[in-house]
Amino acid sequence: MKCNHLTALFAIALCAGFQARAHHSFAAVYDQSDPISIEGVIVEVRLTNPHSWFFVDVEDEDGTVERWAIEAGTPSGMIRGGYSPDVIKEGDTVTINGFRAWDASRPAGMLSELITADGTVYGMFGPREGPGAR
Repeated sequence: MKCNHLTALFAIALCAGFQARAHHSFAAVYDQSDPISIEGVIVEVRLTNPHSWFFVDVEDEDGTVERWAIEAGTPSGMIRGGYSPDVIKEGDTVTINGFRAWDASRPAGMLSELITADGTVYGMFGPREGPGAR
């Protein structure tokens, strides 16, 4: 009987460890003292758990294109907040304000706000202006 309890306790601890490792703190990955603002073209939108992602091609002054990976809120939170998957799609030009990854060697950041070409502003969990704004 004691062995079964220890086995169950070990299994619970193991699962808890995987869960904790699978979901990170934004502060652990992104430097919130290092704001970024990028303008580019959406290449891909991923509404996948645990967080959504926007992949954006950004062209610098000399014409070099760099692909940025921008992490956003949970898909369900964004949809509850009024965002819909057909709003921002491949080929759209956007401006993204947010925070750079601690690892500055890779073009990655955390979304604070995404601004579409028509001026609509989306936060991490959906629109900040207009219908559905929070």
